[in-house]
Amino acid sequence: MPRKWDEHYADPRNIDLTPSPLLVQVADWVRPGRALDLACGAGRNAIYLARLGWQVTAVDSSSQALRLLRRHSTDLPVDVREADLERGEFSIEADGYDLICDFHYLQRDLFPAIRAGVRMGGMFTGAIRLTGSFRLDPGELRQEFADWKILYYSESDETAGIIARKG
Repeated sequence: MPRKWDEHYADPRNIDLTPSPLLVQVADWVRPGRALDLACGAGRNAIYLARLGWQVTAVDSSSQALRLLRRHSTDLPVDVREADLERGEFSIEADGYDLICDFHYLQRDLFPAIRAGVRMGGMFTGAIRLTGSFRLDPGELRQEFADWKILYYSESDETAGIIARKG
């Protein structure tokens, strides 16, 4: 799978460093702390957070994507980690983050670690597809965070998006 993504990120037409609008909204609500960007790709969200003063850990399996991230974040507090999440090559530290974000990556067995990785009062934000081969069922993302304070939730025909606070 990483090879497919390396090919994707080798094409400049596939590179967009514009942060997710949901992440921009969250960043306005909380003070910078520690953040984890799962399946970060070329780092659009990690770079945005780091520019705001966040200490960001950015994880992806694509070496090509991470080369781009390193190139665009040389003077920023981004800890770039090459790891295949599906193979368990990265463990989410319990109570380790003030913010975890996950945009367009679905690995259902990560949800418990994501919930455990966010500190009390911290946030999770993400948008995950409802179409295609790796997709959520309608309402599934909301259910994963049902015991958190859901500050924003939306489903379209294609994507479910959430902003949720722990505690």
